[in-house]
Amino acid sequence: MATMQHRSSFVTLVALLVAILFVDPASSTSRKTLKHHTASSHSHPNGFRVTLRHVDSGKNLTKLERVQHGMKRGKSRLQKLNAMVLAASTQDSSQLEAPIHAGNGEYLMELSIGTPPEAYPAVLDTGSDLIWTQCKPCTQCYKQPTPIFDPKKSSSFSKVSCGSDLCSALPSSTCSDGCQYVYSYGDYSVTQGVLATETFTFGDSGNQVSVYNIGFGCGEDNEGDGFEQASGLVGLGRGPLSLVSQLKEPKFSYCLTSMDDSKTSLLLLGSLASVNGTQAAVTTPLLKNPIQPSFYYLSLEGISVGDTRLSIEKSTFDLGEDGSGGVIIDSGTTISYIEQKAFDALKKEFISQTQLPVDKSGSTGLDVCFTLPSGSSQVEIPKLVFHFKGGDLELPAENYMIGDSNLGVACLAMGASNGMSIFGNVQQQNILVNHDLEEETISFIPTSCDQL
Repeated sequence: MATMQHRSSFVTLVALLVAILFVDPASSTSRKTLKHHTASSHSHPNGFRVTLRHVDSGKNLTKLERVQHGMKRGKSRLQKLNAMVLAASTQDSSQLEAPIHAGNGEYLMELSIGTPPEAYPAVLDTGSDLIWTQCKPCTQCYKQPTPIFDPKKSSSFSKVSCGSDLCSALPSSTCSDGCQYVYSYGDYSVTQGVLATETFTFGDSGNQVSVYNIGFGCGEDNEGDGFEQASGLVGLGRGPLSLVSQLKEPKFSYCLTSMDDSKTSLLLLGSLASVNGTQAAVTTPLLKNPIQPSFYYLSLEGISVGDTRLSIEKSTFDLGEDGSGGVIIDSGTTISYIEQKAFDALKKEFISQTQLPVDKSGSTGLDVCFTLPSGSSQVEIPKLVFHFKGGDLELPAENYMIGDSNLGVACLAMGASNGMSIFGNVQQQNILVNHDLEEETISFIPTSCDQL
């Protein structure tokens, strides 16, 4: 197993003869399990847990390969997210058939729909709101891993009327045999069909919870490349159509295991998501962008490499009055992307403090890579700290350095953006990320996610 030590401003990575550099979660004294926060809450009717799995789980890939796959899947997501904000800020939607949302994602959640319940693996997306699945009769449907949902076989299916609050919450709708919707995503994927309500069942077989009258899109025409591994999508954004809003539970948490781990990750909803009294928590205010109200914006104030706080303008990560800029946290983006000037400063300082040759081959697709010394069992890399309003989050080494001994490289799992910055899911590994929409905060708690 690999170990991690703090040596002044450095973290030591020990690379054994494996394809991936990683850090044993149990070796970091800052990591704590949260079993005592959840054990007493299992019987609470409003709290439940949902299993998550990475879209590449079960595939024989190194961690670097998983990151590369994720970057390829999401290569247009950052540009589209920025374009969405800009389009909305200029209020020129005349060229858009329907508002565009984030869509796609890197994690799938397991749930069931209908009476009797039908299994329904769905993309988890914190960047959009609508819940939907493909429905019969399909005028156009993509190939999905489970049978297409047939509303006629469910006794709890009910179309939503055009005058309902759910229908009026849709960004684009028409009235024809119920409330018809069109929902477009950032990669030009689209779902359209009828808005309905159904019974959704969550949780493992021993602890299942059914929730009635959840509004969802029954998609009869669905196109796009990003959904084939799922039978639809569950939006966890801040808008009225999202699962979180419809459950009327102001808290949810997720805990993502290491990307190269075969263990499943976890989504906690309702009372189970409470993390009150956790000393290790870093809690920061959630900001809201009126232009894109579904996104979760963080209060990031700066970044340190080792003991050096990067010299970047304080306003670099601010959310502009026109809705531009800012930092969102996103489960559907693999690596973090930070504003270009800040990334340039981070790259320069990281290279300066890392006593390894820079790999300039460009073979990995990541911007900052180093050549690993042959035969060496350990390397030192600088600590990386994100300074949020309310506290400093020091990332575990495996949350920002991806090593591959086959290629002989170790790379920084971050990139540059223009405008909006994104805190990606590699940086969120083995951290319980708690969203409190009542207090309008996000808390980060170092956690061994596979022990929750």
